[in-house]
Amino acid sequence: MTRVRALAVLAASLTTSALLAATAARAQAPARPDTRPEAGPDALGRALDAGLPWQPVGTFSILGYDPETGEVGGAVQSRVFSVGNGVLWAEADVGVVATQAVVDVSYGPQALALLRAGLAPRAVVDSVWRRDPDPRPGDWTKQGRQFAVMDAQGRVAAFTGPKASTWAGDRQGAFCSAQGNILAGPQVVDSMVAAFERTRGQHLSLRLVAALEAGQRAGGDTRGMQSAALVIVKKGGGVWLNNDVVLRLQVDDAPEPIAELRRLVDKAAQQRAAIRARQERARGERAREEQARPAATPQPTAPRRPRA
Repeated sequence: MTRVRALAVLAASLTTSALLAATAARAQAPARPDTRPEAGPDALGRALDAGLPWQPVGTFSILGYDPETGEVGGAVQSRVFSVGNGVLWAEADVGVVATQAVVDVSYGPQALALLRAGLAPRAVVDSVWRRDPDPRPGDWTKQGRQFAVMDAQGRVAAFTGPKASTWAGDRQGAFCSAQGNILAGPQVVDSMVAAFERTRGQHLSLRLVAALEAGQRAGGDTRGMQSAALVIVKKGGGVWLNNDVVLRLQVDDAPEPIAELRRLVDKAAQQRAAIRARQERARGERAREEQARPAATPQPTAPRRPRA
């Protein structure tokens, strides 16, 4: 019995030692590498090493309007974390704004305020950029800003500064504007506009994502992918009460952010279809109830007495 107990103690000791060794090996093993393309010279760490205050928002975005529904919105993708945090701005019955590259986030609310005051998109773009005091011309110059403005009727204007990271530019199409920087080339924004126009008749969310997908197929952001976002607004167009947001989605960190955004947009489309089906059933039930209700029997009226 003593020998058996000793063997059991020895086995337990060996098992514990093996577990401790495995745990130590895991702790010493290198972290699983990020298989996404390297973020390139404008990545946050290298930007800081170079003395830049922040990482430029190299990205590509699309603004779009649907004249059939009155919805207006935008979508964006970039090789930065949480690109939706500051790039897209939208307000129902006002418009939508994308502000990126050597970004000044205040361009978003400034542009919406000017649209609200009645200025046309081109006047908004000119005014916002002209009034920029350029507080950091040495390392965050206004010459590197890029932004686009679309009003609630689908009219649009954009600006790409001469110091936005190459390749940088914008293209306009029918009720849309595509813009980007640190791109593979002009084919990125050209493909985005073509995809948006080609998908006319689909819901705006599907058209915006189709534009991002086309831009990525054309080369996209040369640093790769990390995050994406989408927003669509319309007065009273959201779920619940007093909600103007038709859709607001953010993919903050993912190897395939556009694919994840597509999954979410498809999920939203399924929900819209289910809501429409319930509404149609409810209308049909009310119509059947009206038909089944017996017609009201007219009541006889008493003869009127002649006046004396």
